[in-house]
Amino acid sequence: MKIGLTDVDGRNFPNLALMKLSAWHKSHGDRVCWYDPFSRFDRVYKSKVFGFSQDFNECIQADEVISGGTGYAIRGGSEYDPTKDKPLPYEVEHIMPDYSLYNITDTAYGFLTRGCPRRCPFCIVGDKEGCKSVKVADLAEFWNGQRNITLCDPNILACKDCGDLLEQLAHSRAWVDFNQGLDARLMTEAKAEALGEIKVKEIHFAWDDYKQGDAVLRGLEIYKKHAKRKPHGHNCIVYTLVNFDTTLDQDLERIYTLRRLGYWAYVMIYDKPNASPIYKKLQRWVNNRFIFAKCDNFNDYLKQTS
Repeated sequence: MKIGLTDVDGRNFPNLALMKLSAWHKSHGDRVCWYDPFSRFDRVYKSKVFGFSQDFNECIQADEVISGGTGYAIRGGSEYDPTKDKPLPYEVEHIMPDYSLYNITDTAYGFLTRGCPRRCPFCIVGDKEGCKSVKVADLAEFWNGQRNITLCDPNILACKDCGDLLEQLAHSRAWVDFNQGLDARLMTEAKAEALGEIKVKEIHFAWDDYKQGDAVLRGLEIYKKHAKRKPHGHNCIVYTLVNFDTTLDQDLERIYTLRRLGYWAYVMIYDKPNASPIYKKLQRWVNNRFIFAKCDNFNDYLKQTS
């Protein structure tokens, strides 16, 4: 078969599903390449992760076209329609990704766990993957010695097997990027110690729920205490959701509090296309580290940029 692949989101970040589909079809002797509108294919896969990505709607020369991924299943920002997601078959889901599809040579991408117990109203993970964090793979399933590992797990610290999984990451001696915000509310002395053994250039936490501030800050303090004793630095980002269920004053309170603790806030705007312009200014001030370091107060920033 001649297989065509389309990354609807673009190719700025590798699509894991397409890499696995490529690997599976190649293992069965099929020819796999990126979709070309001037060629005919037996089957074309279209995949997208983000709901805001414009679909690829031109006429496709193929006997069969299969569309799938979270981006097709999201409705109205946070509603999830599982019938449009089309999860990969087991044998495809658990194959080593074809990193050559994106010419990737030094980074592995994957999930060790799926699911999250938090049920945050702005997040579809609970509907998509379940309300319990469970182990779905060992590291060797998608890592074979690369220098870097990008981990996409939604809440690895909530998994009962997280100790073993964190140990696998530490033993790899690869640089690990937890690209989702770790749940600081679940931080313990043992988890902080285990994280401290992993090589990280920058670690990400999240403080999305203003009302959970005490639990978040307690976890951040535990991690900070252990990180200071480790050789891999303490460059920590805390994803901070705004424009959802907080006031601007509450958003600023979180940002200032994180800075006092030695953490960098990183503002994420909910429903950004329809958000008030003030949130976009807040995001520019906080997320540009040079500006944020030079200007301590948001009101001062507004005066300087008005």
